[in-house]
Amino acid sequence: MAKVNTSLNDERTIELVQRKGLLAGRYKWQILRLALARSLKMTTPPGEHYDFGTSDGKEYSLEQVCGEGKPDDENFTDLYRLLISNYHQQDLFADEEMFIRLLQRHIRRGLDEFRTSWRESHDFHEYLYQSLFSNLNTAKQQDRNAAPLPLLEMLEEIGVRGHIKETIDGSRLTRFMLHLPDANDLSKLKRNLDTLAFSLGLQEQGIFTHETNQPKVIGLDVPRPASSWHSQGFHEQSRWIEQGKSTTFLLPVYPGVDVLGKPYSFDLAKAPHLLVAGTTGSGKSVLLHALIASLVQSCTPAQLQIYLIDPKRVEFTAYKQLAHLAPEGLVTDAPAALKLLKELAGEMERREQVLADAGVRDLEEGLTKQVIQLPFIVVFVEELSALLMESQDTETYLVRLAQKARATGIHLVLATQRPDADTFSGLLRSNVPSRIALTVRTAAESRIILDETGAEKLTGRGDMLIRLVGGNVLRLHGVNINADDIAQLVKMTRK
Repeated sequence: MAKVNTSLNDERTIELVQRKGLLAGRYKWQILRLALARSLKMTTPPGEHYDFGTSDGKEYSLEQVCGEGKPDDENFTDLYRLLISNYHQQDLFADEEMFIRLLQRHIRRGLDEFRTSWRESHDFHEYLYQSLFSNLNTAKQQDRNAAPLPLLEMLEEIGVRGHIKETIDGSRLTRFMLHLPDANDLSKLKRNLDTLAFSLGLQEQGIFTHETNQPKVIGLDVPRPASSWHSQGFHEQSRWIEQGKSTTFLLPVYPGVDVLGKPYSFDLAKAPHLLVAGTTGSGKSVLLHALIASLVQSCTPAQLQIYLIDPKRVEFTAYKQLAHLAPEGLVTDAPAALKLLKELAGEMERREQVLADAGVRDLEEGLTKQVIQLPFIVVFVEELSALLMESQDTETYLVRLAQKARATGIHLVLATQRPDADTFSGLLRSNVPSRIALTVRTAAESRIILDETGAEKLTGRGDMLIRLVGGNVLRLHGVNINADDIAQLVKMTRK
């Protein structure tokens, strides 16, 4: 008889949801159905690695999962078959074996999403609502307000006269090119952006202005409902990387697209270090995965070594078999992280001597002249505040690396949910000049990261403001990298 198989980790997730979630004390098969629904909301198909359960997992019959053999009002087998057939664009009514296989893949991927994106300390009801129903609710809200945005009427209410010359739709925003006959209205417009956002029903989301080179024309970037967003994923990022191989970037990264949907990239080697900050659910961890995916697809293991510090012990475990991961390059506790940073400081000093002996200024010059063959090193810290809380000595070595490691080809990517002065001290601030702010709680946190406000008004889920060293703030929408994409990436470059 056909069955759906799970792993031990899947079973632990099911039991956790039973204890802490919506279905506390109820049946496991109900959680499997929720996992199926979660997976079907994702845009890319689940990978083949979900085909095999483990001996310490469980088996579930189609009667449990789909209600097969039960009365019609309890039998959802044909409905599930139809949903999965439509998702994969193939007839699964004629292929029972493939239906079971894809059913298992979706259920196990959904459980994997519960495991990685829901925290036990967070409300499971709210998590389900956000992951399954929030877009539908937003779409209904938009339907009830089907009329176009009364932007000009709202502008008149704040005393600004103008007309819209052009409208450009980006992946999440619409840019209105607003002509102001009276240039004095510009300052009035900027002072009243919060009022304008409130009038348009944008809640905490803000309207941003964009300078143009057209006389008396300002761009207004207005968020659209989530149901109309156009997301970019791993496949799009891979295509951008392939198309951008002619660039001179040493460590190219592709975090996402600009507000008009154009792919955006920068050279991490020129950053030379990066701070990433954002609240839970802002897309911070997904952004880190996008940066890792960019580097891995752009550089060979001989060109790049990656170190991952993950105090939460959740986000980076999937990279254990990555070919670019340095030996013992994945650490999950403060003592091991401190030891690793000490060793990297020693490696920095060793490389400084190598550069001096070769008569070159930095690793880039040594590679160009072919007198040095050393890989770049990129260190990712998933939760800086947790690391510093456990060991203040860690900051000493981070500052030391941030001050001197650039020339030797060692670069830091530091991420935190708490962009406060305790986490991001003055020494780190002065030596980590490139910053990315996803959605934060307050304007004060935005100022700590970017030296200006704005990140508190982003739309969430990968919406970000980036300021690279010496540049202006730019708004981007992040690439969505999920667990299947990471598994595919590791499979491509397995040790």
